[in-house]
Amino acid sequence: MCAWLLPLFVSIVSLVFGYDEADLLFVGDAMQHQAQLDAARTSKTDYDYSQYFSAITPLVSVADYAVVNLETPVSAPPYSGYPCFNAPPQFVDALSDAGFDLFLTANNHTLDRGARGLRSTIECLDERGLPHLGTYSTDSARSKALPLVVDVNKFKIGFLNYTYGTNGIEPRDGVCVDYINRARMKEDISAARAAGAELICVCIHWGDEYKLLPNTSQRHLADFLEALGVDMIIGAHPHVIQPMELRPNKYFPEKNVLVVYSLGNFVSNMKTPDTRGGAMTHIKLFRGEDKKPIVKSAAYRLLFTVPGTSPAKNFHVMEADSVTDTQWRPRALDFARRARKIFDAHNIGVEEVQPTH
Repeated sequence: MCAWLLPLFVSIVSLVFGYDEADLLFVGDAMQHQAQLDAARTSKTDYDYSQYFSAITPLVSVADYAVVNLETPVSAPPYSGYPCFNAPPQFVDALSDAGFDLFLTANNHTLDRGARGLRSTIECLDERGLPHLGTYSTDSARSKALPLVVDVNKFKIGFLNYTYGTNGIEPRDGVCVDYINRARMKEDISAARAAGAELICVCIHWGDEYKLLPNTSQRHLADFLEALGVDMIIGAHPHVIQPMELRPNKYFPEKNVLVVYSLGNFVSNMKTPDTRGGAMTHIKLFRGEDKKPIVKSAAYRLLFTVPGTSPAKNFHVMEADSVTDTQWRPRALDFARRARKIFDAHNIGVEEVQPTH
């Protein structure tokens, strides 16, 4: 069937048989290290990211709603990589052009450029009409922005975003960062439901960096959110993948809960075998004749960042098995082998989408 006919076909089938479906997509940390900035720079002030995501844009753009963790401020120059990130607005444009709909901003680097950088990031996203979540210019701005309930193919989804910390930098000048706080999270979840959310998705920056398995704190917090009836718990921060679980909610057996402990890096210049890539998670929502929405299924793809050294050979993200560059293909396959070893041993109910070539 022609790709352009598929949405029409799904709509007709849904109408005839009385069910609804929606496809969500999540990726991990979108970062900008110095080598990435150097490779993308075409002049003193211009940056070209046009080919960054071209290989995976077809995968992102077909989702009904796609979410990315923007792990860098987007503020005035000078631009910089680790340890205090700051990226040009062209990076946001490239993510938007790739098809991402929601930008998460609550992470440990969100205050790398202080309150001014946080506000500049929000202004950049607002100027482009891009929804964002997790940081706010003031407390009153947070009150206006939340609850964020998005209608995705007739599913009303409440999105929330929290971080464990901001590298010891305290919010100043009235800016607001959503830190992990159980009392506030419980209030936010209740407010989202009161605003009409049928499903709740909590995106959370947590865990130990470079650890391939979740720690006790992650598991306890996931259990807390599961007990509140959260449907999707999507994790980031460790810069490596961690297991995924889709199973009946042990407190509400009539519904499922999806826990993704870490999606790893979406794009970065990290160099260890496990940090060169990450996972893309596809989630299928379903509502049948009983009119109750559920997280029906989830699957993952493995992504790998192929580095570049100049504008002629910029960084780009690909499915790990699709890397053909002779220098980087062995490293991509090694990353994929290591990730699959973890997923095969620890995933529950979440399998790999067959790679495309």
